[in-house]
This record gives sequence, C-alpha cells and structure tokens, in this order.
Amino acid sequence: MPVGTQAAVKTLASAEVAELGAEIILGNTYHLFLRPGDHLLERFGGLHRFMNWRRPILTDSGGFQVWSLHDKRTIDDDGVTFRSHLDGSTHRFTPERVMEIQARIGADIVMAFDECSAYGATKAYAETAMERTHRWLERCITAHNGTSQALFGIVQGNVFPDLREQSAAFVAAQPVSGFGIGGLSVGEPKTEMYGILATTTAALPTDRPRYLMGVGSPEDLIECIERGVDMFDCVLPTRLGRHGAVWTPTGRINLLNARWSEDDQPIEQGCDCPACRHYSRAYLRHLFRAEEALGPRLASLHNVRFLIRLTQQARKAILEDRFASFRDDFLRTFAVVPESVRAAQREKYGRRRERETTVHA
Repeated sequence: MPVGTQAAVKTLASAEVAELGAEIILGNTYHLFLRPGDHLLERFGGLHRFMNWRRPILTDSGGFQVWSLHDKRTIDDDGVTFRSHLDGSTHRFTPERVMEIQARIGADIVMAFDECSAYGATKAYAETAMERTHRWLERCITAHNGTSQALFGIVQGNVFPDLREQSAAFVAAQPVSGFGIGGLSVGEPKTEMYGILATTTAALPTDRPRYLMGVGSPEDLIECIERGVDMFDCVLPTRLGRHGAVWTPTGRINLLNARWSEDDQPIEQGCDCPACRHYSRAYLRHLFRAEEALGPRLASLHNVRFLIRLTQQARKAILEDRFASFRDDFLRTFAVVPESVRAAQREKYGRRRERETTVHA
C-alpha cells in the first residue's frame, strides 16, 4: 500500500497513484486528526472525497506515531495523552476515541489501537504492552460494533516468540476482519525480524489477511511474502525517491551520482512507469542537481510502480506454483543495501525529523 499519511502520497496526485496500479492506500489517524481534523473530513464526506481517491483506504490507528513521540506522551491502561508535534497542544487517544475518529475519516479498513514496545525493551514490559494491546482491542471491537468498516486487530509481543504466539492466538480468536503484525522493523536485525515474523504467521489462521505494518523494501516484500504476509505499507518508495534513490532489478541506485550524467537509458528497461517511458537517467540526474521538483516526483512514481509490479509478479508466481524459484531468482539478482548503511540512513533521517518536529511549548 502506498502511504498517504496526510491525505497524499508525497509529491503524487491521487490519479497518478491509481494509474500506477495501487488498489489501496494508507492514511494515518494521528496525522489526519491533527490536520486537517476528523470533523472537517466528515463534513467533506470522508477522506475518499477529500483527496479524490475512489479505491479502498486503510487507516492506521496512530498508535505507532503516538508511541514514537517519546517524551511528548504518557501511556496508561485507559489510553495515551500526548502533545502535538505541530503546536504542542495536548490531546487524548483512547480505543473508543480512535475508533470514533476513524469512523469520521471514513476508511474502509481501520486498525485497532495498540501499544508498540521498543526494540530492546524487557520481556516484562513487552508483555505489559501486549496485554494492554489486547484489552484495547476488546474495547475497539465494542466501539466498532455496528459500523461497516473492516477492523483489523494487531499482534504485538516484541521479539519474544512465546509472546508473539500468545498475542497471535488472542487476536485470532476475536471477531476481526484481518490481522496486523506490529512492532517489527523498529531497529532489530533483519534476520531476527524474519524469524519472529515466521513464528507469528505460523500462529495465525489463513482465512483472513495478514498485514505487516511499516515494512516494504523489495527484499523484505519477497522474504515476508514467503513467510505468509499478504499486505504491506512503507514510506520508502517516496522517501527514497525524494532523495534521488531508485530501485532496479539489480538493486538501488543513486541518481545523483556522476556516472549517470551522460546515461541515455531509463532507470529500468521494460518498466512502464512515466519516468522510464519518457526520460533518461541523465535527465533525472539533471533535475535533482538543479533542484527541480519534477525529479523527486518522477523518482517516486518509479519506486511506487516498482513495488506494485514486484507484488504483481509475486502473486503470479504463487498462482503458478513457482514462488520459490521466483524468490531465489530475485534475491540472487537484487543487491541488498548493507544493514550498516541502512542504520546510518535511519539515524540521519531520525535526527532531521526530530529537528522538524520539535515542540516549542
């Protein structure tokens, strides 16, 4: 799912995202509640009409965003009190309040309110957060009763296999339409993430979708599809695109590198995105060097289309009973960015986000 956190997939129009083949997008309750506001969205007839998106929308509950506020929030058994990263104003989220906001937003799929525990948390705290998530899910189900929106429960448990199995069993026993798998890709090594994911999906039934939240690099998609995941969302396609990084079948390339200055080839031969159909790598490099807004847009269009094509190819391989060979071929060809490089990039982005969202009380 392309991420439209604030009622837009960054730099792209809704019609463009649809033309890329996206069947559903993600919005975020926390951000939409703060701006433009759930009451305004309701007056406009919901998020679909507001952003002119005529296909399904899933909204995250905002639990992860509130959790990531760190010193700007206080968690208790009833809910979370937090300060807006925009203006420092104080707000309160409870399971009931989050379901009310998501109903006003009008998403087709809504996520239960949950607590994500940090990587490195003690098992005791991870268990406390998991049990709180379970109690909040029960309250979300009660508040959701009677609405037409599909409600997904969220499995937590950090990196502890027994907690993940316990949480999966609890969520699977509830009257929910699908399962979110939360609390992964928050700093743990990929090998550990894949292992915990396999434990989690093995404990979930196959009659409802499994949604791995916040994960979406090409190699992660393939590895996690193999482990039984059906749905993904991730900000990477547009975040990387805005900084000149694009995916190809052989790995990620940086369009700002001088080696592309006279390259007359598209980003990827055979790709049907607007960037590859009409422009060369040299032209795209020029746009980034000249700080033209078209550069990030074209790179984002390509990255979103790359992931959509990849999942379409994976689905076709599954239907034709050849996914194992498809996976092997892809991972043999695709050069994965080293973990150390990814960690440095996350730290750099995190510092920039912290500067951008500092609350001046």
